[in-house]
Amino acid sequence: MDKLNRAIEYMQHQNFEEATKLFTEVIEENPKDPIGYINFGNLLVHLNEMERAERFYNRAIELDEQAATAHYGLGNIYYEQEKYTKAQTQFLQAIETGLDEADAYFMLGMTFVHQEYMKLALPYMLRAVELNPDDVDIQFQYGLCLAQNGQIDEAEVTMKNVLQLEANHSDAHYNLGVVALHKEDAALALEHFNRALQSNEEHTLASHAKTQIEQALNEE
Repeated sequence: MDKLNRAIEYMQHQNFEEATKLFTEVIEENPKDPIGYINFGNLLVHLNEMERAERFYNRAIELDEQAATAHYGLGNIYYEQEKYTKAQTQFLQAIETGLDEADAYFMLGMTFVHQEYMKLALPYMLRAVELNPDDVDIQFQYGLCLAQNGQIDEAEVTMKNVLQLEANHSDAHYNLGVVALHKEDAALALEHFNRALQSNEEHTLASHAKTQIEQALNEE
């Protein structure tokens, strides 16, 4: 096993000291190769040293503007710092330079969600779902995005997909309850709000919605 792969293995097993030593050697031996800088950047993210990680990713991009995973790493740093416009630019660069993976499209979509550009988020969320249909978080956020774009029937189907993956997903049940209310099916809405509360007793939105429905039913 070469030095780079040994370093990655050390990082995966949280032996950060050995990983640091080997990544340093990799960079010293190959100072013009962006791969060492990218992996050292990944290690620094694990260690929560974001400023240093940013410098390593930028160095990788200086050496190779097509270094897709460096752009993706930078995007994640900016996203965590809530610099969504800068994160958006980096995720887009990552995709355009060949990172055709669900997480890249998902994170790009989420930058638009946080800026409340729901229509812009939708195609990236859809692509993320196409690439990884079994990811609960991707399916759920796609469902929310559909709902916020007024595509209620499609949102309902997607939230049901979430429950296929995770039967006790309280937020999916809550949102299906909201859809049922939208369709004026109070009994079904109540069922979903109850399921949400069974999964998460502290789900305040579901609790409030359940109380409202029960009061309305009692007044009839």
